[in-house]
Amino acid sequence: MRIDWRMMLGPALAMLIAGASIYADHELAAVPNLSALYICVVALAGSLGGTASGLISAGIAVLASAGFLGDDNAAVAEGSTLLHLGLLAPAAGGAALITGLLRSRMMNALERERERHATAARLTAALDQTGIGIVMLDADTRAEFINRAFRHYFSLPDEKADSRPPFIALMYHGRDTGAYELPQDELSHFIAERVRMVRAGDPTPINIKLRNGQVLRFICTALPDGGRMLSYTPVTDLIRRTDDPADADYYLSLRGGDRRLPVHRLRAAE
Repeated sequence: MRIDWRMMLGPALAMLIAGASIYADHELAAVPNLSALYICVVALAGSLGGTASGLISAGIAVLASAGFLGDDNAAVAEGSTLLHLGLLAPAAGGAALITGLLRSRMMNALERERERHATAARLTAALDQTGIGIVMLDADTRAEFINRAFRHYFSLPDEKADSRPPFIALMYHGRDTGAYELPQDELSHFIAERVRMVRAGDPTPINIKLRNGQVLRFICTALPDGGRMLSYTPVTDLIRRTDDPADADYYLSLRGGDRRLPVHRLRAAE
């Protein structure tokens, strides 16, 4: 059976102080009133071991003060001693109850926090396994989370993804790496329009064609905290099925990574 040292520390400390004070009072010199010290011990016991540990320590403090752990019990009948015990008992018990309650609330809060972290970790792992690109933005449109699918679609290095880049930086990265199936003179307007949609929280879905032949359906979802969730769902098979069959070999070459072909030929019909 495992012994909880937090539960035992307070009562053990109270017993040690009681024994030392009684011995000193009988063998050395008169010991002053230790009520304040006992209250501190009870509070420590309640904060470490909970209400039960605090109440046990409070009981030891009251018994020690009453002289039941010593040989001289006659002093209990004295009015000053009765008044002393009458004040010490509720003070020590109250300290035990209050600190024990605070500890219980703190432990519950920590447990809820651990559960939230565990849920967030499972959700992150699940989002990293999906084929849909996911980007979570804060209220300032800085990326708080970028899953593996998005990093793969746009060849985004981990160090850049983990640096909390703003959304516009992600758009510029796609431009600089030649990810989009657009001519150079349309890229600036395309980026400005996507940034406007994200800032406005516009949920209108759009199709983004990539140079490698893939098509992603982009949707921006506004979150209650002012952030945004961006999803990039692969819909290549749905969009490309109406392409001209004569261009089949051409699109297969795109999927093979041939980037030497002219951009203006990448305009496939939807």
